[in-house]
Amino acid sequence: MSSVVTEEHVQYCFKVLIAHLKKEPYPEPTFKNDRYPLFVTWHKKSADGTSHLRGCIGNFKPLSLREGLKKYALISALQDHRFSPIRLNEIPSLTCAVSLLTNFEVAKDYLDWEVGKHGIWIEFIQIDGTKETATYLPEVMAEQHWTKEEAIASLLRKGEFVGNITKDYCLNSIVLTRYQSKKLEMPYEGII
Repeated sequence: MSSVVTEEHVQYCFKVLIAHLKKEPYPEPTFKNDRYPLFVTWHKKSADGTSHLRGCIGNFKPLSLREGLKKYALISALQDHRFSPIRLNEIPSLTCAVSLLTNFEVAKDYLDWEVGKHGIWIEFIQIDGTKETATYLPEVMAEQHWTKEEAIASLLRKGEFVGNITKDYCLNSIVLTRYQSKKLEMPYEGII
């Protein structure tokens, strides 16, 4: 796995989305086809210059970059249930980020990670005994100015946990895997 995220990876995501929306053939990538767990994230800049999330989906299973970026560029843009699908007229106001995930480690406990350095993926037990999972990429906690405890509580709620969040629950019911990310985000301007 010698490659890291490049401008060509981000450009490819834009080109795939545009081709899909125009019903044109998909572009042929020329970058190395290494395998990584990956996420594709779309943000939209508003008139006042602020940026808002428009989609973010990925996978923890290592995927070949060519197929994985194509798949998740489209899924994150068109199928993130939190948002309406991205439309062609939005493209000029978008940025795209590609995150390649590395250095996965099972943590000693739910607080064994660093804000701003690690992404966190938790497995936890619901009140009814079912196992659930949820994740935040490394930049999320720093962007939100969360403590570790606030991040864990938010992540449990993201994963639809409905019980009381106590230290005892977190120590006994959460298995946390920490990871790192190589990320590059670029605006649409100058992509094509």
